[in-house]
Amino acid sequence: MSKTIEKWINEGVKHCENAKFEAGVKCFSKVLEKDPNHTTGLHNRARALSRIGQLEASLADFEKLTQLFPTHATFIGDFAVALHLNNKNDLALFHFEKALKLEPTNSYRYSSRAFFKDRIGDLEGAIADYEKAVELDPEDAIALNNKGLVEEKLGYKDKANQSFERSNELVGYDPTKTNPLPKIGNKAPKHEPTKPINRWDVIKSVFTKEGFKDFAKFTKGLVKGNKG
Repeated sequence: MSKTIEKWINEGVKHCENAKFEAGVKCFSKVLEKDPNHTTGLHNRARALSRIGQLEASLADFEKLTQLFPTHATFIGDFAVALHLNNKNDLALFHFEKALKLEPTNSYRYSSRAFFKDRIGDLEGAIADYEKAVELDPEDAIALNNKGLVEEKLGYKDKANQSFERSNELVGYDPTKTNPLPKIGNKAPKHEPTKPINRWDVIKSVFTKEGFKDFAKFTKGLVKGNKG
């Protein structure tokens, strides 16, 4: 990477970290003028574009990434989320499943599809995916917590409580106490199951594993505004 391109990448990331996404897009665009297939430039511009509501342009960058890297599960999974944010749910499902086929033993892929299914109203499908995620990673307290949230929606109170209790045990959280919620390593704090949470809280908890750690930052406003 040339020093000039590296400088623009670093400046773009810094702008986005400070919520100056339009400035970030300009920096990443400079990178892509020099190198149209620059992976980091494409990936970051796609996310920054989604953050300022330019979803069609964001999708174009994500699509190019998946064409350049047709077996890169992270790029395909990110593209799936961007498609969903643009209400292209059939295509989103196709790409969620493609990412999962590429990484069939990655519990995060099931959690991602579960989150999507929850948002489109396939609650039973979401539970099935969360159960598979937990089967692959029994210590995934976030998947257990989110499974409980979906079970609550369906009125499965006993099952929901079991999921919450198992999640609480894994993080050492006692819901009867008023102490701040603990962090699970570098993951987002687990949510107290007895209180309602908004959709942004859910996406924060789902998209914290490796491969999607900062995508939520770029899509916060759009996801928060989505009905689900």
